[in-house]
Amino acid sequence: MTDETPPDDGQNPTAPEEPETAGFVEYGIDDKPPRKQAILLGVQHYLTMIGASVAIPLGLAGAMGMFEAAPNQVGRLIGTFFVVSGIATLAQTTLGNRYPIVQGGTFSMLAPGLAIIGVLAQQGADWQTMLVELQGAVIVAGVVEVVIGYSGLMGKLKRYVGPVVIAPVIALIGLALFNVPQIANPNFGDPGTGQNWWLLGLTMLSIVACSQYLDRRHRAFKLFPVLLGILFAWSVAAVLSITGVFAAGSVSYVSLGSVTSAPLVQPVYPFQWGLPQFTPGFIVGMFAGMLASVVESFGDYHSVARIAGRGAPSSRRINDGIGMEGVGNVFAGIMGTGNGCTSYTENVGAIAITGVASRYVVQIGAAVMILVGYFGPAGQLFATIPSPIIGGLYIVMFGQIAAVGLSQLKYVDLDANRNVFIVGFALFAGLAVPEYMSQVGQGMDVGGATALQQGLAAVPVLGGVLGTDVVATTLFVMGGTGMVVGGIVAFVLDNTVPGTREERGLAAWAALTEDDSEYVSAMDRIRGRGGDRPPAVSDD
Repeated sequence: MTDETPPDDGQNPTAPEEPETAGFVEYGIDDKPPRKQAILLGVQHYLTMIGASVAIPLGLAGAMGMFEAAPNQVGRLIGTFFVVSGIATLAQTTLGNRYPIVQGGTFSMLAPGLAIIGVLAQQGADWQTMLVELQGAVIVAGVVEVVIGYSGLMGKLKRYVGPVVIAPVIALIGLALFNVPQIANPNFGDPGTGQNWWLLGLTMLSIVACSQYLDRRHRAFKLFPVLLGILFAWSVAAVLSITGVFAAGSVSYVSLGSVTSAPLVQPVYPFQWGLPQFTPGFIVGMFAGMLASVVESFGDYHSVARIAGRGAPSSRRINDGIGMEGVGNVFAGIMGTGNGCTSYTENVGAIAITGVASRYVVQIGAAVMILVGYFGPAGQLFATIPSPIIGGLYIVMFGQIAAVGLSQLKYVDLDANRNVFIVGFALFAGLAVPEYMSQVGQGMDVGGATALQQGLAAVPVLGGVLGTDVVATTLFVMGGTGMVVGGIVAFVLDNTVPGTREERGLAAWAALTEDDSEYVSAMDRIRGRGGDRPPAVSDD
């Protein structure tokens, strides 16, 4: 630290100020909407994360060759993601940090997962071998994350993290996703597989109209803008598909044939693909992906607290959240998703749009996920949502998340050059470095991680260390994750460039940070210490 005062430990020595309540919050974290309304709100939360929950298993299945070798198992893999997501969400919202954040598959672990699949494919392995290798790597990464969380490491790190660091991390969670396939479809102009911009625009405008213009006309528009927007665009796409306007096989086509042919109940159980295998090189790659997801979750915790009008999360809450995400990773490995489990940024964006931050609502959404995971036709029905509709949803939500991140700067002195420099540098690095990583290896016969390893091995003197598989894979995965790059840059600069606590926003941050004594963990409730505040609205 560079200022004269000892670093803040995230706790306020005096009585904390009352956190500002966001004016648009309709239901707070501890509130319970009426039951029927809560069910619809829970389904809405589920719809916001359907894109990632389907895209990740489809990406893995395609890379493993499941579509050719075992097409009847692809739906089961998707169902496994839903079941794991639902159970992990219930665990996090009851036993973990108790924030209303959906848990599910992570893109941070998708990159090393695809790298592992690529290596095994060269060895001639089948899809089941690939899955059990992924399971082993995910389980070990989850165990390490449990240690990171419950050992208190993340909570101790919090004393060095202020608004100047958190703002670009949260902003990059949204900004770094501008090029997801549902938005930046590479086959531009192709009538079969190219982006359908008017369907994407219809979805986006519907959500914006409901959440920003019609919300004053009727309360339903305020509470259900995402649900209404998706249902409207989805219905239009279905009608146009039935009438033949959208050709079968195009990105806009809604095919209901998969719904009717899906099994009524699909089996999802532990070690369904076989016992996990533990290969050291694969474990290291997945470990790097896990670290990236930890940084993302750290930002998500602060983001949802800011949206819900709560103070910044305490060290204990952060530790419990990361620890429970590690448990979720281990569970995901046992169930056989081939991917990890982390906080869903999409869900945080839904809270920002709707103002519904109720833990109860998210738990209902989790129950929906579990049911859909085992009920084949329901999962296939949600999977028929065209990707342009998901893209329109993402544009609205990710933009909102970026704005929430930048709103953290209200606590810092933006007239101080050091703050403007750090935030700008971190944002640019968080966008530029991952873009560079995405280009590494293009035109070569090897993957990006291998190409980076070859380049690092040629570095004078340090090539023997930097060119190892462990170092190269870790740098490639973390360097390809925008919030990790931006977070590291902001963290280092904010703690080395001279600046007072007032300039850096640490003084205001400390006054708003939740005290450890305010957070009632699952163990505290078991021991009879404290409890949740009574709900503002009865569920009767």
